[in-house]
Amino acid sequence: MLTAFVNAFRTPDLRRKLLFVLFIIFVFRLGSQIPAPGVHVSNVQHCLGDEANNTGIYNLINLFSGGALLQLTVFALGIMPYITASIILQLLVVVIPRLEALKKEGQAGQTKITQYTRYLTLGLAVLQATGIVALARTGSLLQNCDTETYPLLHQDNTTTFLVMVITMTAGTAVIMWLGELITERGIGNGMSILIFTQVVATFPASLWAVQKSQGWWTFGVVIAIGLVIVAAVIFIEQAQRRIPVQYARRMVGRKMFGGSSTYIPLKVNQAGIIPVIFASSLLYLPAMAVQFNQTSDSAWVKFVADYFVVGDHPLYMATYFLLIIFFTYFYVSITFNPQEVADNMKKYGGFIPGIRAGKPTQDYLSYVLSRITLPGALYLGLISLIPLIALVMIDANQNFPFGGTSILIMVGVALDTVKQIESQLQQRNYEGFLR
Repeated sequence: MLTAFVNAFRTPDLRRKLLFVLFIIFVFRLGSQIPAPGVHVSNVQHCLGDEANNTGIYNLINLFSGGALLQLTVFALGIMPYITASIILQLLVVVIPRLEALKKEGQAGQTKITQYTRYLTLGLAVLQATGIVALARTGSLLQNCDTETYPLLHQDNTTTFLVMVITMTAGTAVIMWLGELITERGIGNGMSILIFTQVVATFPASLWAVQKSQGWWTFGVVIAIGLVIVAAVIFIEQAQRRIPVQYARRMVGRKMFGGSSTYIPLKVNQAGIIPVIFASSLLYLPAMAVQFNQTSDSAWVKFVADYFVVGDHPLYMATYFLLIIFFTYFYVSITFNPQEVADNMKKYGGFIPGIRAGKPTQDYLSYVLSRITLPGALYLGLISLIPLIALVMIDANQNFPFGGTSILIMVGVALDTVKQIESQLQQRNYEGFLR
């Protein structure tokens, strides 16, 4: 990996792209530190000083914002509205025929879907910013904080409320623009690199918090466990089942086409990190409902508060694990269509050796996909439970960096970026067989 970056900096055009990406990352992190207008910075920092305040129901959003959410900065919403909008559009493409037709139109249709994603991102940003600022006004954003003594806003009026909502929404629009700039002029997927940046930004502080609270011995054990987890994640993320495909020779005009061999790569983790986001978001809903009904004495409020808020109860862990498995199968079923793949293979004269074209190929692909999805789902569930297990064993849930969404994002984006750098290096330094 380090060799790829060193060689990339030796190539002038790749060096310019990498420096451009670093500049965008600098701007992105700068915006994540600038407080929104109307925020009482000293009071916010005082409330964040209590470690218990960092364990709220906003952990996923705060993770994707690099800690900027609870600090109420310009980029407080981070990349989360765009991620949510992208997931919603992916689901709607399967449900709405018009969107499915746009997807099949190629680049022109994809451009329209991207535009719809931008509009939906801004809409979600307005909703999320309104909710976050409303919670900041009432003092519910930071738990266990005396907001009457330490108000989070300088002035609690409608003007401050609107200015903060507009600022955070505009910050989300700027983040989208920065991500697209990286994609167009830099290296790698811009949105993924920005997510990677925000996750990595909290990594050193999380490690140091483990050392401060548990000591050097536990710190060393966490580092050792982390290295094993990273190696395991890299192994699983790279694992794939290659289904061989043979294309028959066919005559088109006076030219002969086909006769080549290739394969369909089916990854063990075909769904990526999306099932973890789905499961986390779904489990946040009852916890958020409890926060808005703290004065209620109903039985369901007490049940959710006891079993689904802290996150260290076995019932919560089991529910989280089962939801991840369910959403893994669900997301794979809507993103990979065996019937469509089988029809395309038959259309272009392709077939799997030993399998007849058409319905038998579709059934074979469905069988293989279901077989490899199970270990992928179990892998996602186990990785996501690591921070919850750490909470029980060493009381370091939010300070345990080697697990859950953070390690999946860091390893996945790093591998993808290095692959793209190596691909561009091969294009510029390919020697071939003749030297």
